[in-house]
Amino acid sequence: MRGRDDETGEFLSPSRSQQRRDALEVLELGERLVGLTPAQLEKLPLPEHLLPHIRDTQRITAHIARKRQLAYLAKQMRREDDETLEAIRDAMDAGGEASRQETALLHRAETWRERLLDDGDTALAELLAAHPDADRQQLRTLIRNASQERARNRPPHAYRELFRLLRDVLAADIAGDGEEPPAAE
Repeated sequence: MRGRDDETGEFLSPSRSQQRRDALEVLELGERLVGLTPAQLEKLPLPEHLLPHIRDTQRITAHIARKRQLAYLAKQMRREDDETLEAIRDAMDAGGEASRQETALLHRAETWRERLLDDGDTALAELLAAHPDADRQQLRTLIRNASQERARNRPPHAYRELFRLLRDVLAADIAGDGEEPPAAE
């Protein structure tokens, strides 16, 4: 029998259905790569010969031509070994996790900023209890200035500066002990 081991009777190569599934996975990986920015592509462990194919696919806007070029990119990617493709997948997944963590940090900073402006000293005391390294005087000054800007309909300079300071405080605390207590609502 062709394609089977004579002794055990097992198939030597993957089935045609499995080959199709594998090809579809590589095509989907190619679509994800094409959707990335050049800066994101630089961070991935991509073989140098794939970068021009990815850039070509990104430049093409016509639907059928793009689909054809994407299929060609997938064909080039299938020539790579499984370890290379797995390394690319892992790097893309790790980049996504870092992005989610950064987004969560920004949301926490926004929540704290709104609480500080709405609740004043109560929220400031909670923030300083959770983050003792934060500069109390600078926070008070920025809170006062941001409140005045809001009341007078002025450009939000202190409002933005307060956000930057909170983001830095929260990021430093996360880097210090690995976990930040959530902002109470």
